Amino acid sequence: MTLDRRQILFGGAVFAATSMLGGAVGTARRTGLVTPAVPVLPPAPAMPAMAAGPVIDPVVPAALLAEARDALDRQGASIKRDRMAIVDFAAASSTPRLHLVNLESGAVRSLLVTHGSGSDPGHSGWTERFSNQHGSNASCHGAFRVLDYYHGKHGRSQRLAGLDPSNSNALDRAIVIHGAWYAEPQVVTDTGKLGRSQGCFAVGDTKLAELYDHLGSDRLLYAAKIA
Repeated sequence: MTLDRRQILFGGAVFAATSMLGGAVGTARRTGLVTPAVPVLPPAPAMPAMAAGPVIDPVVPAALLAEARDALDRQGASIKRDRMAIVDFAAASSTPRLHLVNLESGAVRSLLVTHGSGSDPGHSGWTERFSNQHGSNASCHGAFRVLDYYHGKHGRSQRLAGLDPSNSNALDRAIVIHGAWYAEPQVVTDTGKLGRSQGCFAVGDTKLAELYDHLGSDRLLYAAKIA
């Protein structure tokens, strides 16, 4: 078979290119410049799943619980992290809205708690507004650190330090936890709502020991109204 000029030239070019490539590879191998093949590694073992925290009783609204947890996380190690109290001011005073949360077991107990007369001028039973001002007689909201006990006009009471701009005057305003006859369950039975405080977190005298046993001191009380 006769080869034309183009076939001869093409074959020569292919031979030359192949020879050059082979020579380059050989040189690279002699000089150690050939990139070694990447070994195929077995897949990494799956990381063990981290143990989830206890599920908190859903009686506490999820959004409110998330806010309370965030508030706790913002505090230093001096705040105890095993238990806390959460007040749901979006609920009526006739509803047990002071939630005693055990963060280790997930258990929740709920008590009745008042709001201030300045937060509910018409005594509707609903928290309508908040104030951090002296003389407002209103509830304030945010994170509180529970402090020491003392004996005052309402008997054994517990001081609170406000940790947010919305409640920074709580200690000076004497916004505290105390017992009151107008926070007893029978008042709800008789009137459909609790009485009002001057901004303090008042619970029934018969429930005060339960609250104090749960909170102790240096724990967090979080109060908010989330619509």
